[in-house]
Amino acid sequence: MGIFTKKKLDPDTYVKLTEEYREVLYRMAYGYLGSESMALDAVDEAIYLGYKNRESIIEPDFTKTYLTRILIHECLRILKKDKKVYYTDTLPERGMEDNVISLPTKAAISSLQEVQQQVIILRYFAGFTIKETGEILSLPEGTVSSHTRKALELLRIELSDEKGDLSYEKK
Repeated sequence: MGIFTKKKLDPDTYVKLTEEYREVLYRMAYGYLGSESMALDAVDEAIYLGYKNRESIIEPDFTKTYLTRILIHECLRILKKDKKVYYTDTLPERGMEDNVISLPTKAAISSLQEVQQQVIILRYFAGFTIKETGEILSLPEGTVSSHTRKALELLRIELSDEKGDLSYEKK
């Protein structure tokens, strides 16, 4: 056995790791898709695809990044297939209490360029750091910072009222 021999991640370890990351994956999928049922479907599909191809995971520490990449591709596939984004006025039944966003905010995020949307969703919905976001999207940290700054600037403009005050601030 060589030092670079691939070892398949055993099923029990994979299941334990996916349960640990499920909530983060759900928040990210919800940020992309805007619908609880679509987000749950995307997470389930990503976990299934990850399980099926778990031999690609070299280190258990990379499981979160691996699943995140699969989930992003799955969300983009769903959005392409449906060619529309669903927004709901109701709160999801589980897990999103702290991360529920308003329809205007969702619409403003969807008006951003794709890479800016991805950065905002990964940073503020899924809670990834700049470094982790860069690894997931295969971008340098400086580029992630630039996209974050530009996206936040555009969101501030989009969400401000005529007087320039942000609509969610107290007056």
